Amino acid sequence: MPKVDALRRFLLPCFNSTPTSPAPPAPLTISTKKRLSTSLRDDLDDPEQDKKFEEDSYPTTPISTTNPTTSAAIALSAPPRSSKTMVIGTIFGQRRGGHVWFCVQHDRLNTKPSLLLELSIPTTTLIQEMRCGLVRIALESSDSELNRCPLHSIPMWTLFCNGRKIGFAVRRRATQQTRIMLKTMQSMTVGAGVIPSGLVSGTESEEVLYMRANYECIIGGADSESFHLINPDEGPGQEFSIFLLRSK
Repeated sequence: MPKVDALRRFLLPCFNSTPTSPAPPAPLTISTKKRLSTSLRDDLDDPEQDKKFEEDSYPTTPISTTNPTTSAAIALSAPPRSSKTMVIGTIFGQRRGGHVWFCVQHDRLNTKPSLLLELSIPTTTLIQEMRCGLVRIALESSDSELNRCPLHSIPMWTLFCNGRKIGFAVRRRATQQTRIMLKTMQSMTVGAGVIPSGLVSGTESEEVLYMRANYECIIGGADSESFHLINPDEGPGQEFSIFLLRSK
């Protein structure tokens, strides 16, 4: 009996014991999941990744929200643009004691200019003004009797140079000497130089200085017109403009 009791006490715990629960997951598995979660969180919180996502998700080209009907209405209601053409302008005058002339040609081969004005500015005074790089000449007409005539037909203008009233300007007809001078410059569109004495002035003691260039002619209406010097690409920056204005 003592032996049977000893065996019973040894074997009963083996048959009556509750099955043990499975072992917990290995630490490697837990640490692996933790690293994956951390890596995913870092990728989502990375500002560079967010920036790249935004650039890939949204177009960079701005989208126009203008209504086509509204744009068409604005275009129809806008005032008409002024007329612009290209002309050849020549400034010339005697070197000493002469006045400045301004000649406009639409065709360099035509020696009859479309506009020829004699300005009361001495040639030396204009040269001094041009050294500053900016010359604006305004010719104004306030004669009520000339309100209906063409702008180029006005015989006399009040002259302003860089804001200062310094005299007047007179419309002239091209003389034979003026046409000879323009004929000598037919092959030249842009340039400056000296014409020998006697060719234009009729005297042997005076030389004629000239500057010839392209001008942009802007016709703002029946009462305004302007000429703006176009500098060549390799030339110095010289701003020279002439305005014709008629006040009513």
